[in-house]
Amino acid sequence: MRIPGRPAALLASAAALAALCGCTVQPAGADGKRGLPVQVELPGSPGPGAARSSPVPGVTRTAPAGTPAGTPAAPPSAAPAVPAPPVLWSRGDTGPAVRELQARLRQVAWLAVGPTGSYDGPTERAVKGFQGKRGLPRTGATDSVTWQRLVAMTRPPGRGELYPGAARPAAAADPRCLTGRVLCISKTSRTLRWMVDGRTLSTMAVRFGAQYTPTREGVFTVYWKSRHHVSTLYHSPMPYAMFFSGGQAVHYSYDFAARGYAGGSHGCVNVRDETAIARLFAQVRIGDKVVVSW
Repeated sequence: MRIPGRPAALLASAAALAALCGCTVQPAGADGKRGLPVQVELPGSPGPGAARSSPVPGVTRTAPAGTPAGTPAAPPSAAPAVPAPPVLWSRGDTGPAVRELQARLRQVAWLAVGPTGSYDGPTERAVKGFQGKRGLPRTGATDSVTWQRLVAMTRPPGRGELYPGAARPAAAADPRCLTGRVLCISKTSRTLRWMVDGRTLSTMAVRFGAQYTPTREGVFTVYWKSRHHVSTLYHSPMPYAMFFSGGQAVHYSYDFAARGYAGGSHGCVNVRDETAIARLFAQVRIGDKVVVSW
């Protein structure tokens, strides 16, 4: 039995429900047929294909086509790791670039001793202190970021800063140094060359005996090596000692490292670069030649 007015009442009720729930009633097509079934959009829920909220602030993620409603969005991928800056110089390196680094560290009062051109323990500690003061990783190695920060705070060092006091570039090798294995020591330039068959393998700054205890000149040979030697006359440490003439030896000097050319030895050839002389001590053999000249 049909009740007059019933369809109109039902239609009105459906419209009210649609307005209340946010439903979308598909309109009739051109052929008079109704479209797809009614799509219900609950209040506060995104529609089909709408952008879904992202757990990352400021990032919007869109659900891919065909993803069922309510499917959680995929978590954001982890950010790629930032590579560490390249290391330019580290302990054991030598050369003019290391000398400039040391001169710049002296300008900002992180290194007390003069440039040696060898990346030694004091240089590593100075770099580590500089890095820590500026919030950089305290590695002790000079990477590109550390170097750029240091360059921004300093000026290009002059020759007097690169070769302070009496330290100078190595003089030409004495002709007696051009054959065999030789510790070629020049009083003119205050340098020591370690040479093998005329080729210089390493160079380091040295100082000599004081006025009343001069270092002897001439051609000698290494007759004894003592890694942890202590002087029996002066009771002072002589690490990495390589004796060549009586009690005179090439050895590391803590005083030379601390005071530079302000002091002098009792006749020995002092080296202030501990890393360099440790390497030299390992290479020199008993019987190797020593040439000390002006």
